Amino acid sequence: MEVHLQHLRRVFEVMRANKLYANIDKCVFAAEEIKVLCCFVSSAGVRADPEKVKAIAASPPPRSQMDLRQWLGLANYLHKYSAGYAGLARPLSDPLKKDADWRWERRHQDAFDDIKASLQRAPVLALPDETRPFSVVCDASDYAIGCAPIAGRRSRPRTGHLVPVQAAQGSRTELPSP
Repeated sequence: MEVHLQHLRRVFEVMRANKLYANIDKCVFAAEEIKVLCCFVSSAGVRADPEKVKAIAASPPPRSQMDLRQWLGLANYLHKYSAGYAGLARPLSDPLKKDADWRWERRHQDAFDDIKASLQRAPVLALPDETRPFSVVCDASDYAIGCAPIAGRRSRPRTGHLVPVQAAQGSRTELPSP
């Protein structure tokens, strides 16, 4: 708590020196966890907002391209909590192609359900320990690529496992031949 108070004191000094003001109604002090940009941050790490995850999980199957785009917009925002998200979401890109007729097939429903399940198992992402080394783990397949910065912070001292800071994925598209 003393370190927190020292940091606050320094922030307030800089604000005063620069004639900056804070809206006290929007300030949070000495909290164990705070909500920031649709996630919760604590000393344990960063976790997805349970309300956003619940909204994704409760969504019915889309009935149109617009429904699917809206649902994917929210799911994409939380993709960093889902290992292999690009691969899971790949089948959902087909109904969104230009001039595609809307047909919701079993494979689309399976992908939709897999993304929901993956986000419901969302891990707490580690806060990086900047004094320890980082690694970047990469993987690729015929249709997706992914990477994750892995922090040198240990998840549990007994196991010594390295923990992900964030995951990033994307779909691979064929490049035109020269």
